[in-house]
Amino acid sequence: MKKRKLGNNDLEVSGLGLGCMGMNFGYGHVLEKESAIKLIRHAFNSGITFFDTAEIYGPFTNEEVVGEALAPFRQEVVIATKFGFDIDFKNREVHGLNSRPEHIRKAVEASLVRLKTDVIDLLYQHRVDPEVPIEDVAGTVKELITEGKVRNFGLSEASAGTIRKAHGVQPVSAVQSEYSLWWREPETKIFPTLEELGIGFVPFGPLGKGFLTGKISNDTEFDPTDFRNTVPRFSAENRKANQALVNVLQELADQLGATPAQIALAWILAQKEWIVPIPGTTKPHRLEENIGASEVKLTADDLQKIEEAVSKIHIQGHRYGEGSEKMVDKD
Repeated sequence: MKKRKLGNNDLEVSGLGLGCMGMNFGYGHVLEKESAIKLIRHAFNSGITFFDTAEIYGPFTNEEVVGEALAPFRQEVVIATKFGFDIDFKNREVHGLNSRPEHIRKAVEASLVRLKTDVIDLLYQHRVDPEVPIEDVAGTVKELITEGKVRNFGLSEASAGTIRKAHGVQPVSAVQSEYSLWWREPETKIFPTLEELGIGFVPFGPLGKGFLTGKISNDTEFDPTDFRNTVPRFSAENRKANQALVNVLQELADQLGATPAQIALAWILAQKEWIVPIPGTTKPHRLEENIGASEVKLTADDLQKIEEAVSKIHIQGHRYGEGSEKMVDKD
């Protein structure tokens, strides 16, 4: 798989990464530990070198699985993890946001142990904490970089203003936010800032939390613990309306001998050279399908057809439930 660079700090990764969250957090179904390890190693053997996790995924269990899975080839991969939530370490309960400097240090030390490593390649602030100046957060990460415990600084769901302030203290290598054909706000809200400052972009949810695969209909029933039950965009009524976007992807996929998921990922890869999406999955055949997207080449005509078709579709429903939406940083 071809490599891409995130930011100006020589952070080179595979053109597609692997989002590991869904293996045991968020989507209801939880993979057995050995199955998750096998899947992560299969991804590495297939050319993926960029793996994304976070302390809150579980909490903690996802980092533990990622650390064990990647230990045999730690020096050949890039591991990204995140801090920023106030987690009760004993009871594994989440109590809101916390990016106080002392908490960042505590979180990083614990992540290093779970990930079985002595350095975190890319450390994101998971959500911007309105109670802590971003300059203090960036300054703390800068110290951790100087100490050799972290290599690169990242932000997640941060606004352009916050990115700029943080970058002034410690250069930001990557910003992670949701981005796909059904959520394109980053193009206008943060892309100009990222391009100006030389910061990479890592889209999570590049397949619309599964919807753009074409495998979810308005009749689909999610596991009771699946977070999509709380997302307005996934109500049965909105799914029915949003099917129009999947139809566009399916039509082009049929023409190119690909799948809707591969077209959706290939479209993201065609936007900017400094974008590296991190689709997640729990299934080996879906992993192979996603990796295949790196071989799908969309022509200028293909991209124009997608643009014209999508411009006529109004996506229905908010992308987050009320609680999660409040944590998104806005200028």
